[in-house]
Amino acid sequence: MAADYYELLGVSRSASTEEIKRAYRRMARELHPDTNADPSAEERFKEIAVAYETLADPARRRRYDTFGPEGVGAGRGNGGGGAYGAGLGDIFDAFFGGAGPFGGGATRSGPPRGADMEVALDLEFEEAVFGVSREVEVRLPVTCPTCDGSGARPGTSPTTCAECGGAGQVRRVRQSILGQMVTAGPCPRCGGRGSVVSEACSDCRGEGRRTETRTWNVDIPAGVDHGSTLRLAGRGAAGVQGGANGDLYVHLRVQPHERFERSGYDLVHELHIPVTQASLGAHLRYETLDGTEDLVIPAGTQTGRVFRLRGRGVPHVEGRARGDLLVTVVVDAPTQLNPVEEELLRRLAAERGDEVAPADAGLLSRIRSAFK
Repeated sequence: MAADYYELLGVSRSASTEEIKRAYRRMARELHPDTNADPSAEERFKEIAVAYETLADPARRRRYDTFGPEGVGAGRGNGGGGAYGAGLGDIFDAFFGGAGPFGGGATRSGPPRGADMEVALDLEFEEAVFGVSREVEVRLPVTCPTCDGSGARPGTSPTTCAECGGAGQVRRVRQSILGQMVTAGPCPRCGGRGSVVSEACSDCRGEGRRTETRTWNVDIPAGVDHGSTLRLAGRGAAGVQGGANGDLYVHLRVQPHERFERSGYDLVHELHIPVTQASLGAHLRYETLDGTEDLVIPAGTQTGRVFRLRGRGVPHVEGRARGDLLVTVVVDAPTQLNPVEEELLRRLAAERGDEVAPADAGLLSRIRSAFK
């Protein structure tokens, strides 16, 4: 599927998750094969299902925005029947208002899960290459210690919602073009939690959580790159009244190195050497990220020659292999010559039969006098 996922759903790249969901439901109703006889509708329906499956998930959406369809395994589905399984609950939402066609509810009961949180972490180039343990600080809702997340005043407990009987959802019968349908939705009294708080905790005002600053230790694996994102499960915001915690996504920003650049798992570097070393050869002490190496420059080395130092690149994040260090030679011609250096080069040119620009007569006289 080559089309842009945002274009397929008719939303902007800054669209919220709710806007993406509304767009998908609208198009699902229009293109579902059971309601649209157009032969091309089924293929378009599969495409929007894959697009929605990707963009509705924050982590997969970030990978898509960074790497494109290849970064999220485009077209693979989620193990629930390919494109048809990708948004099955939302398809039922689109046609039956949140319930299955036979009255089975798709709405979850219980306290809602907390929001996912995001934080950026700056790394030095070497830290990204070799890995490091760092701390991140984030301000987020955490479980209220006074009521232990229940939202109820200490000594009391939430009571079962009388309207939904603790189910967290209510069912209603409605007429549609397909006949009588049973729909289910969140209970308006308890908001889908299945319980209500009669006496609220004074510290969190019945929410079961309060905002604090937390510090988490993050183990950065060797080989991560700029723009990589790490997921810390359960380290996000606490849910309301005992709801599960969301996740914390750590976005990595790697600082550039003064000498090396990264190309995949290889490191690249342009090494400038004088024409004398390139012509006559040299043994250089070359500093890598691992320490000093002996780099042999053969006589007659030309600009553009690449020396490969194997295993001196970036470790693979998901394996034991490691990239190489590629050193590209750039031969620098001298730009300023003293009289002795110019005379030596002119003698070399004469010996080799190379045609060069004539020297100033007065200057040439001064050069010759320097050798007497």
